[in-house]
Amino acid sequence: MPARQSFPDLWLISDARNDAALEAALRRLPRGSGFIYRHYHLPPEERIARWFALRRVARARDHVCILADDAMTAREWGADGLYGPALALYPTRDLLTLATAHDLAEIGLANRARADAVLLSPAFPTRSHPDAPALGPARFRLLASHAQMPVIALGGMNASTARRLDWRRWAAIDGLS
Repeated sequence: MPARQSFPDLWLISDARNDAALEAALRRLPRGSGFIYRHYHLPPEERIARWFALRRVARARDHVCILADDAMTAREWGADGLYGPALALYPTRDLLTLATAHDLAEIGLANRARADAVLLSPAFPTRSHPDAPALGPARFRLLASHAQMPVIALGGMNASTARRLDWRRWAAIDGLS
């Protein structure tokens, strides 16, 4: 996928708790959705093997495959891009860069890093970070208005909360698994 192609609206994010359901979830997603592979919990050999197994399923559905790692690893593993904090990203011609952000300062960092998209969270209360205060629709939209790239809502997202937020681009762990 060329680095500057438009982004999918729907993104599935991998996690230890949704691992068993990932193949089925990838098959259910609309063709051409996005998949962000994290799987930080696995030892290196298992992590790479799981990536290739899931990437095979994702590619069969024309999904964009993003790796939470560095650019060199993303290239070696055949990812379409990389995901992480803006400070760890730099713009590339051949890889999409998806930054994470939780506040205005991190949106600013994503802007300065010239990320291709930013995942802004938590839009709503989430199991991933139960003690983190949710942004809610008003604050989410205010922060998103400062981004100079597409914004993907994350945190407590599912079809219902996406409608409540009235935001077309969203990502989920549990909400899509």
